[in-house]
Amino acid sequence: MAILDSQGRLFGKLSILDIGAALVILLVVAGIFLFPGTSGSVAQLGIPTKPIEVDVMVRGLTVAEPEGLLADLEEAGSTNIIIRNQPFGRVDIKSIRTLPRTVATPQPDGSITALDDPRPELDFTIDMLMTLGGDAEITSDGPVLGNNKVKIGVPIEVEGPTYRFNTSVVGVRVLED
Repeated sequence: MAILDSQGRLFGKLSILDIGAALVILLVVAGIFLFPGTSGSVAQLGIPTKPIEVDVMVRGLTVAEPEGLLADLEEAGSTNIIIRNQPFGRVDIKSIRTLPRTVATPQPDGSITALDDPRPELDFTIDMLMTLGGDAEITSDGPVLGNNKVKIGVPIEVEGPTYRFNTSVVGVRVLED
């Protein structure tokens, strides 16, 4: 009896193509389970988490009822954020501070004074500094929220039931437990 017959079967029973396909499938399955890599890891062990505070500045947000939006934000106490188009989840709203809208006004003696901007359309515009708080992974490259580094200049979207607006990070503080 020949090892390989005229139809390409080993010992007249198993096709070489079937054995090759089974071997490829076996190697792929072994590769997936024995060498999973780091990209699909769900649990990040050994990375410490600490509470952080992130200051975000909102400039020129146009809204029909600015006082109502501020009341909604303070009443809710928390909001959802999206960092670099990746939803993170809920964070606490630690504080909200409205910023005045002023205009530089030259004085007769040559000095400049900041006075309230008299334009009526600014009654529908808010500038504010929000402090958001949450737990972040602390890496050697800084705090990380939802696989996104949080640094000054990073754009963050703040989203709630009746609002969604863009902000920019102006300050990051890592707090001690």
